[in-house]
Amino acid sequence: MFHILIADPISDEGLDVLHKGKDVSITKETDLKPEELEKRIPEFDALLVRSQTKVTRSIIERADKLKIIGRAGVGVDNIDLDAATENGVIVVNAPNGNTNSAAEHTMAMIMTLSRKIPQAHSALKNHKWERSKYVGVEVKNKTLGIVGLGRIGTEVAYRAKGQRMNIIAYDPFLTEEKADKMGIQYGELEDVLREADYITVHTPLMQETRHMIGAEAFRQMKDGVHIVNCARGGIIEEDALYDAIVSGKVDGAAIDVLEEEPFHDHKLLELPQVVATPHLGASTVEAQENVAIDVCRDVLSHLSGEMVKNPVNLPSLPGDILSQIEPYFNLAEKLGMFLIRLTEDVPEEVNIYYSGDLSEVEIAPITRNAVKGMLERHLGSHVNDVNALFLAEKKDITIHENRTSTTKGFTNLMTVEVKTKSGVRSVSGTLLNGLGARIVRVDNYSVDVMPEGHLVVIHHNDQPGVIGKMGSLLSDQHINIATMQVDRSDVGGNAIMILTIDKYPEQQDLEALKKLEEINDVTAVDL
Repeated sequence: MFHILIADPISDEGLDVLHKGKDVSITKETDLKPEELEKRIPEFDALLVRSQTKVTRSIIERADKLKIIGRAGVGVDNIDLDAATENGVIVVNAPNGNTNSAAEHTMAMIMTLSRKIPQAHSALKNHKWERSKYVGVEVKNKTLGIVGLGRIGTEVAYRAKGQRMNIIAYDPFLTEEKADKMGIQYGELEDVLREADYITVHTPLMQETRHMIGAEAFRQMKDGVHIVNCARGGIIEEDALYDAIVSGKVDGAAIDVLEEEPFHDHKLLELPQVVATPHLGASTVEAQENVAIDVCRDVLSHLSGEMVKNPVNLPSLPGDILSQIEPYFNLAEKLGMFLIRLTEDVPEEVNIYYSGDLSEVEIAPITRNAVKGMLERHLGSHVNDVNALFLAEKKDITIHENRTSTTKGFTNLMTVEVKTKSGVRSVSGTLLNGLGARIVRVDNYSVDVMPEGHLVVIHHNDQPGVIGKMGSLLSDQHINIATMQVDRSDVGGNAIMILTIDKYPEQQDLEALKKLEEINDVTAVDL
């Protein structure tokens, strides 16, 4: 008999799934305090939560029988994933259950914004008949710019096409071929900002996307543009949006999310051009039912010894295998993170080469970490060790693993190579006994770099005085160099310089370096 604890309110439809399971006993105790949950958890084989209950390390370590934690929703920030993995507890969520709900809410916000429905409704409720004041616009033949074409962005595109809107989309993994198949226009971010009458964002919130729609982005947009954010607060810089609305650059905005939630007093809400809802994107009866059903099915599958569909953390490995390969997980992830920063185009194929000792171990988990590191730049916390290969496949990225006995002077060597329409880039790394991880090769250049901290990769011409000029420039910008590695193809030819610096450089710092005539390219990498 498996005992399942429901610690947060879960849709009855999801609970019906559990009740139909064999050899299960269900206990529903919501609003447990952390210390109460710690006392109760040793009795249970499975735990189901939403966002209210915090599943901490201390709770997990007390859970002697716990085999699985189910999160009825997408985010798992309320669950200590490291503790779960270390204790052999698999975590599952429901990433697809709210896709339709979020897409519909986005379209509802677009239509509401276009026809000024909330403002007209409020006036009528106050006994004001003001037809001429609330003249709207049609969306037919207008251009909708979609920033982020994942599950929800794609559903929005299909719905907008049904409204006979023209679609232009930007996504780091979108190609012209994919756009053609969908019947939409492919564009870079600048193209979307410049051409769209409506702009909706559907990206994760991370360093790459925080405030990606800011003052400079608004300057590139059409006058009278409409802005929609039903994704994450923080993607759009709120002060810049406020200024753009007040200036007339933005005709109106529809917002379901803000940087700080819950919120009460917010200057954006004071503007009559703003339509807002309190984070309702996934708040439909159907969405709540879907996420509950999905996660409950996975819980039953795992308890029955079957595969789960939506794992979040790394499944357990036999102890002897895990101890042998675990030191390479961090190296693999860092190599992926480093390499993807050097490639601006969409990855089409990834080749991973395992040499020396690495050619004789279980490499699949190491590969997952390398791919995870590559995808994190654009997908953020949505990608993890378990779903990395699945997401790469969904993005039409082919992954190849290769084993070779050739050591190239190292006991173990891992090389990650990415192919794009612009060419091939690669990075190699190793674990040095007693010294830890090292990046030892970037393309055809030999280096010795610890894959951590703030790095700057500089491609330059091998000429006297280049290093001095660069050092002086960074000094003027109060940036301290911790380490430096330099290699060249030949005397006076192309060269590479990799710096470890004490703080992540601002964009203006990088632009200043690019102005030196001897420097060909500058890339910042945060590891």
